[in-house]
Amino acid sequence: MPPKVRELIEKLEKAGFRDRGGKGSHRHFVHPNVSKPVTLAGKPGDDAKRYQIRAVEQAVKESQS
Repeated sequence: MPPKVRELIEKLEKAGFRDRGGKGSHRHFVHPNVSKPVTLAGKPGDDAKRYQIRAVEQAVKESQS
């Protein structure tokens, strides 16, 4: 079962990302060490899509280096 969008948000916030806001159900997360913002769409209770999971994992990895 895929993780929920809220779980991805928690993972980003633990890694030091800041919610820059967004429009509608979109949220943009930024980090000083990551070149591109991470955009998550969907309500917090929705299942996360594969591309969202991959984007969060790559961004967290990039923020640690």
